[in-house]
Amino acid sequence: MLSRRRAMARINLFGGTAVLASYAYCLVAYSAQTGDFWGGVPDRLRSVYTVNMCLAAAGYFAFTYFLMYRLKPTTSGGSCFGFGTFNALYALILLPSALWMPLTFAMLESPSDGLWWAIRLTLAAVGIGSLGLLAGLVAVRPSPPSLAHKLAVVGSLAFCFQTAFLDALVWPAFFPA
Repeated sequence: MLSRRRAMARINLFGGTAVLASYAYCLVAYSAQTGDFWGGVPDRLRSVYTVNMCLAAAGYFAFTYFLMYRLKPTTSGGSCFGFGTFNALYALILLPSALWMPLTFAMLESPSDGLWWAIRLTLAAVGIGSLGLLAGLVAVRPSPPSLAHKLAVVGSLAFCFQTAFLDALVWPAFFPA
């Protein structure tokens, strides 16, 4: 089981680095266009995004902490959610997340139906991964119940709101395809 925890750490280290590197690259390379990636999202919704991005990031740290340091290796809550499943969900979240911003700026430079569908599929994959992670966190019932688990579930809710609702559904509705 320790090897699966190490795998989770590696997925987060490399996947998280890829996400942050893609964001940093795009924000530097396309600094004149950074406002364009909002598409037509109204200003009133941008503030919701900004607040929830912070909550989602805090949530990510809360559920990752729980999974890495508080979930007992033998705990699966009688469900299919173990470290292998959580690792697959992290990969499903992080890999597409690293692709989203480069795809979006490529779409701004040279719009195409193929890029638009790639962006939509990327955002859908992240949303599905985050919903799966939430389901896994709810299914895992540590004994005794812990504050870390409760914070992980609440943090995952904020993360799901960001990825499965705001990013996968709201943002594309306002982005010019």
